Amino acid sequence: MRYTYPAVFHPAKEGGYWIDFPDLPGCFSQGETIDECMDMSLDAASIWLCAREDNKLEAVKPSIGYKSLIPDEIVTLISVDTNTYRAANDNRAVKKTLTLPNWLNEKAVEAHLNFSSILQDGIKRSLGLS
Repeated sequence: MRYTYPAVFHPAKEGGYWIDFPDLPGCFSQGETIDECMDMSLDAASIWLCAREDNKLEAVKPSIGYKSLIPDEIVTLISVDTNTYRAANDNRAVKKTLTLPNWLNEKAVEAHLNFSSILQDGIKRSLGLS
């Protein structure tokens, strides 16, 4: 499901920013830079909205035209897609069958190698994810 809500970036006294969503009670995050805050705000809102969906609660209606009256605050719209977020953060194990020569299997078993870990590492390396 796709949602768009205003996010307010507040300068933090110690540096960086903290973020809140006026329409999402208790949804906060922080970051050192605006770019980091954008990433963190997407993550925070996605988690908050996924939890709401999981609990079968209605979507919260977004504020229209939210404006901050406090100097140095930044108000922007944040759009999240909970389906995309769930897919990107789905770490469920999937069983795969593979084949390898018997001699290689025996050597790996003798060495107490973790086949699953080695396969995951190899796939990540092949995809440039490690």
